[in-house]
Amino acid sequence: MSDRPRVRATARILVLDPAGRLLLFGARLVDLTQPPGPVLYWYTPGGEIERDETVRQAAVRELAEEIGLTVAPADLEGPVWLRRSLALLLGEQVDARETYFVLRDVRHEVDVSGQTELEAFEDQPYRWWDVAEIAGSDEEFVPEQLAAFLPELVRGPWSGAPRIVD
Repeated sequence: MSDRPRVRATARILVLDPAGRLLLFGARLVDLTQPPGPVLYWYTPGGEIERDETVRQAAVRELAEEIGLTVAPADLEGPVWLRRSLALLLGEQVDARETYFVLRDVRHEVDVSGQTELEAFEDQPYRWWDVAEIAGSDEEFVPEQLAAFLPELVRGPWSGAPRIVD
């Protein structure tokens, strides 16, 4: 048995509305044996890349499952950010490797009916945040540098290599 954490590759999407507000979910679940509590941190839609799936395909699938939005892989801008963290996820130590894309000018009513059983159990709140709200908030955000790096994404299309974020 290995002491190394499981590698969990994920696709994450920075979903921006026409006003530049970002859609975030509030994580509430620490342990499957306990009911969800208050929001621990806010994070972007997205999730684990499945076997035989590209990172873009995973991002598109996750958007359909988590918020009921159907897009084409080519609609995603980026990758814009890369993040790696060692974290406890529902009692399991994981080596999270996240690839972030941007989806701009989204006009969509969030529909969570396609979420997984676990996501539905957690009953995560979601809301649209503007840059100033994130920067002025006492809430926790993932990635931690969200407030610092979001403004450049809101200003316009990303060009160049992905940025490493914490």
